[in-house]
Amino acid sequence: MKGIAIVGGGPSEHIPSLMQYKEEEITWIGADHGAITLVDDGISPDFAVGDFDSVTEEQLEKIKRCTKEFTKHPAEKDETDLEIAVRTALTLNPEVIYFFGVTGGRLDHALTNLQILAPLEAQGIKGVIIDKGNWVECKSPGHHEVQFDPGYPNISFIPFTPEVRGLTLEGFYYPLENAFVPWGSTLCVSNKLISEKGTFSFEHGILLLIKSRDVLSETRKS
Repeated sequence: MKGIAIVGGGPSEHIPSLMQYKEEEITWIGADHGAITLVDDGISPDFAVGDFDSVTEEQLEKIKRCTKEFTKHPAEKDETDLEIAVRTALTLNPEVIYFFGVTGGRLDHALTNLQILAPLEAQGIKGVIIDKGNWVECKSPGHHEVQFDPGYPNISFIPFTPEVRGLTLEGFYYPLENAFVPWGSTLCVSNKLISEKGTFSFEHGILLLIKSRDVLSETRKS
């Protein structure tokens, strides 16, 4: 699967170790401060894009040295650095785009970053937002399979449209059959798989599939 990984400028404490996702077929794009995050994690960006107003001059020179293709944009522009990174990724005809460093900071940025997933899904491109506590995908109507992931054992289904109709969950601790789930409903929050995989299907609307773990409680225990 041809994949792109985009690293944004979100707080580093929310970003998992990127080396665990490093594969030969992954193309890495750093958006603004995300480029120095990549470099500091031992990964040379294939592309670095943005206005780079959130890095120091020393960091900027380091990014230029380590990046295969560097493009600086004006600070005053109509799109965010992440949107520029997505536009760059789309020129490479990806099958999947992974996003890191796009949560945990400003809420306005986090919400618009979540919205990026829907148009990718409409184009047949799998978009995944990953941080230390969450794995987020956007799903269109149809039949889908979800695998158990010990790193993200909790599974929630959140309506991303005013309503989702015909939701059926199989292989889950809390199953559902042909359910109506309106915007704001907590019906499908915090479920779990009862085997290695489960299935879900629905007829109308858009869903966010969120796999998660309780990072805060883990931190308190340590």
